[in-house]
Amino acid sequence: MPTSASHLRLLVAFLLVLVGLLILGALAYVSHQHPALATPLTVAAAGGAVLATCVGVILNQ
Repeated sequence: MPTSASHLRLLVAFLLVLVGLLILGALAYVSHQHPALATPLTVAAAGGAVLATCVGVILNQ
């Protein structure tokens, strides 16, 4: 049976994914509206890599 700490870790990871998706969407929108900042896919991929790293660290603790 999962412990409450395990449930908390999964909840935090889920919320981090939701917030991360919002941030990725915002980054893609801003970089699409202002192409001088960066290419939209590059910005979104960099944000996704940071998100994946954070989720991996949380789930492996």
